[in-house]
Amino acid sequence: MTMEMVLLLILLAATVWTVMTTRLLRAVIGLALTSVILTILMYRFGAPLAGVFELSVCAGLIPVIFVTTVSFTQRLTPEKLVVRKKERMLKFWFLPVLIVLVGMVLTQVHVTIDFPPVSPEALRTDPRAILWNLRHLDLVGQIAVLLAGVFGVVVFFKEDPSCR
Repeated sequence: MTMEMVLLLILLAATVWTVMTTRLLRAVIGLALTSVILTILMYRFGAPLAGVFELSVCAGLIPVIFVTTVSFTQRLTPEKLVVRKKERMLKFWFLPVLIVLVGMVLTQVHVTIDFPPVSPEALRTDPRAILWNLRHLDLVGQIAVLLAGVFGVVVFFKEDPSCR
């Protein structure tokens, strides 16, 4: 088993733990851990710019904002916590199975992408040429990470009538 596969399995475990935990602070820690592992994978796959953005924003800034927000929330009673945990397990029972199935499908798909030719001089001097011509998939990854962060904020701060 290659190092990338081990990291992907750890990433999968951290992601599932982040989503399935009932404590907000643990979820924030899981999110930071997931981002750190994703950063390592980005570096290993040759996307250092995306890795830097992932590490600084998703593993650094976002968890700090979440921890600050969590510090302003009230803790659930043990009874409500048990009820919420059961509801979450019933609601998201399919998530680990879905992730494994998608992973299996993605390992069978081979995608080739043709990059447009760029002059070597432009690549050495112009960061825009690097980002938009050679590393545009890094930008797509950054957009996906930002959208996932926005979705996470919406899910975390969605008003839940059972918390009243």
